[in-house]
Amino acid sequence: MQKVPIRRGFVDVKQGQVHYRTAAPAARRARIDAPPVVLIHASPGSARTLEPLLAAFALQGRRAIAPDTLGNGDSAGAMPAVPDIAFFARVHLAALDALGLQRFDLYGTHTGASIAAEIALIAPGRVRRLILDGVGIYTPELQAELLAKYAPAITPDLQGQYLAWAWHFVRDTYTFWPWYATDALHRRPTGLPSGPGLHAKFVEVLKAITTYHHSYRAAFRYDKARRFRRLRVPTLAACARTDMLFPMHDAFAALIPGAEKAATEGIGGAAATEATAAIFARFLDGGAGRGRGRGLRRKER
Repeated sequence: MQKVPIRRGFVDVKQGQVHYRTAAPAARRARIDAPPVVLIHASPGSARTLEPLLAAFALQGRRAIAPDTLGNGDSAGAMPAVPDIAFFARVHLAALDALGLQRFDLYGTHTGASIAAEIALIAPGRVRRLILDGVGIYTPELQAELLAKYAPAITPDLQGQYLAWAWHFVRDTYTFWPWYATDALHRRPTGLPSGPGLHAKFVEVLKAITTYHHSYRAAFRYDKARRFRRLRVPTLAACARTDMLFPMHDAFAALIPGAEKAATEGIGGAAATEATAAIFARFLDGGAGRGRGRGLRRKER
């Protein structure tokens, strides 16, 4: 994939500052008919994980912007003791206001998908098209377990034990689902990223080690069954085949009225990112809404 510059910046919101990454198309590629694309990242970490998609959208002629969710990466500020997904959605909207973005296409993955869905419910007139990528639909028992075990609050200690915890937490999310269930039954087939890649994600998590858990827990508490059924913007329910949440793809897609559905190759390499971005582009260009486009299909009813 062609190299695309990723720029970074901050905007002020009432709660503090939101950090973002952005990629812009070359002048000859820019499409005046395409609104900007806003991308919201998964937990843990930051929008750094979305840099391949930022670049891919820019190569398609679209401006792409990916903020760090408050309390993650380099976005920091005040938040309630127990923030919910609506809180994070409103902070994102305030950041987009500060960036002068009134109408946009919207992508969210994992925790970011819950935030993106809530943005589309709070401000439907601002979201032209919505892509939700990889969503967990949990039984009450699993939901309670995830809230209790998945994202504990961490306080740095003088012996540095929190550093070892964070490293194992980040590493084990690649090898087990849930990460704390380190047995053969819960092993993921995807394997680890490169050493530098793992280090980079570790650093992003470490930046926000005392606040990373808030958005995680908000996503686990989010009532997707109720909220997703209220979505009225054109929506693509996507999931990578390698995603640990892929077994839940049908269940989450079925919640969204009139949604299109697509299984993708994810963004784990240049070829996979290019194929995935092509599916997203067809949806954003309207092909999915007419039931056409390779890699897209209407939800079965």
